[in-house]
Amino acid sequence: MVRILNVAEKNDAAKSIANVLSRGSSRKREGFSKFNKIYEFEYNILNMNNCTMSMTSLSGHLLEMDFIGQYRKWYSCSPVTLFDVPVEKHCHPNMVDIKRTLEREIRGCQHLIIWTDCDREGENIGFEAIQVCKAVKPNIPVYRAKFSEITPQAIARACSNLIRPDKNVSDAVDVRQELDLRIVSNYGLCCERYKQVQAFIPEPFWKLKVSHSHEDGDCEFTWKRNRLFDHLACLVLYTHCIENPVAKVVDVKSKTKSKWRPTALDTVEMEKLASRKLRINAKETMKIAEKLYTQGFISYPRTETNMFPKELDLQKLVEDQTRDYNWGDFARRVLENGPNPRNGNKTDQAHPPIHPTKYTDNLQGNEKKVYEFVFTAQGLMITAKNYLEVYVYDKWNAKVIPVYNKGDTFQPNSIEMVASETSPPSLLTEADLIALMDKHGIGTDATHADHIETIKSRMYVGVKPDGKFVPGQLGMGLVEGYDSMGYQMSKPNLRAELEADLKRYMQNIQMKDD
Repeated sequence: MVRILNVAEKNDAAKSIANVLSRGSSRKREGFSKFNKIYEFEYNILNMNNCTMSMTSLSGHLLEMDFIGQYRKWYSCSPVTLFDVPVEKHCHPNMVDIKRTLEREIRGCQHLIIWTDCDREGENIGFEAIQVCKAVKPNIPVYRAKFSEITPQAIARACSNLIRPDKNVSDAVDVRQELDLRIVSNYGLCCERYKQVQAFIPEPFWKLKVSHSHEDGDCEFTWKRNRLFDHLACLVLYTHCIENPVAKVVDVKSKTKSKWRPTALDTVEMEKLASRKLRINAKETMKIAEKLYTQGFISYPRTETNMFPKELDLQKLVEDQTRDYNWGDFARRVLENGPNPRNGNKTDQAHPPIHPTKYTDNLQGNEKKVYEFVFTAQGLMITAKNYLEVYVYDKWNAKVIPVYNKGDTFQPNSIEMVASETSPPSLLTEADLIALMDKHGIGTDATHADHIETIKSRMYVGVKPDGKFVPGQLGMGLVEGYDSMGYQMSKPNLRAELEADLKRYMQNIQMKDD
């Protein structure tokens, strides 16, 4: 009988995939790690009948990159040497039991199938499992399952279309890991903003403020010039207004105002909006989203795509949501004209936007918040007016003003000359930092949250109670040290150029393969 070892990225995913493939009849046994079980069942795959499938899991990265030998304690040597010292991957002490499970299980298997997440990071994690298994069985055939959601249809398609793992994609992640070991570049963004705030010198300005109380309400008029940095010039204009205080409406322009629906949801937007609107940081958001994904509630949460593919059955997805007490009626109205999402213009050709794959009302706390946000933010709405009924994260903030007609004259209730001064840019929030990382090409949708956790854990930056990032002494010391030596290592363009080079390299490899 043929035995096949299947390796997923996390235990929840292994359990869910095994449950789908076995139709709920898998047998559970223990591995060396109490957190990573083994699920067994029979399945027809690779043109063979009744194969014994052993489905186990990792807990994210099995191996970690570090400097070799004595340089692993990098704080006890000259930092300059660490730019040239070779690096290697070794098993983290917390992952040894998982490694032992793989080594034991692969001995009795004839094939290996990798079920890690289908992005660059997942490909790299898969190759870590391959490295451990091939150390025991060098010639074992290895396959890769590709899927974007844990549903019966998606998993069955993956089994019918197994491919070879892509070493080039994994190598690209190794390059990033090595660079992040030697230098993390996104803390420089926080430091640069902090330096801008510290160096900012306020400049005084003056502006005119006019208000009018009408029977239909109060109105405050905005000066078309906005402000003047010359006190005397503004005073002359103010005096002129005081001497001739009757205002005349010279023109009235009106237009319909729309509030655009959110576009279909990709990872970067989910992280930014969850931070701003749900007050959940990016790391926690991704942890929750990945759990919802492995439980089969939402699609794969690491995606650069914000446009739904034509083949995705949106009708069925919306029908599934009609059971909900809060938005069921709205979902039914969507179905009357057919789902019409507001698509963006990005696609990674791998995964659809983040969307619910099945309905649930059994979630609590932040899991409930993220699931509901994925439903309301992913764009299954009809018009700009109606989406606000269920998208509670936006408010209609337009100010109501009285009706004015061309030619009307009135006496303002107040005419003031107001003094103020320019203000510095604000410190970066997590959402701001994610947006800048995305703009400069630092990291990927799969690594933004981890980058931010790294710079916090290394004490390059701290976080104020209001969520703003403040560079620590170590972070500022590194930036100023690099700057004084003439190095550009803390600048975002260095990492952006590396990411662009990696992308071009991957595209060239893909073209050669095609």
